[in-house]
Amino acid sequence: MNESPLPLPVERSLSRLAQAISLARRRRHLTQQDLAERIGASANTVRRMEAGFPGTAIVHIARALQVFGELDKLDQLLDTPQDTIGLTLMNAQLPQRVRKSRKTSESGGF
Repeated sequence: MNESPLPLPVERSLSRLAQAISLARRRRHLTQQDLAERIGASANTVRRMEAGFPGTAIVHIARALQVFGELDKLDQLLDTPQDTIGLTLMNAQLPQRVRKSRKTSESGGF
């Protein structure tokens, strides 16, 4: 399968994440092998993750975040209440007005 090249902003973000993972690991005085054992992966997987390889399974990144005590950051990636684009799109589809239904009290309507 022929994959399209990564857009530059995606490539940059992966590179920043890779650098942050490497820095967090080294600050905790963990070797790549130590981190690999803690996340249930190979040292090669950690090397690729720290190199910004786009094929790294997100489970390895999530487990690394857990080792670093930063797993909550993953939950904040798409904070849907703060998703201005999504909220704007939803608001654009709201009806202009809302009408009460014509159900009578005999039919059980309110």
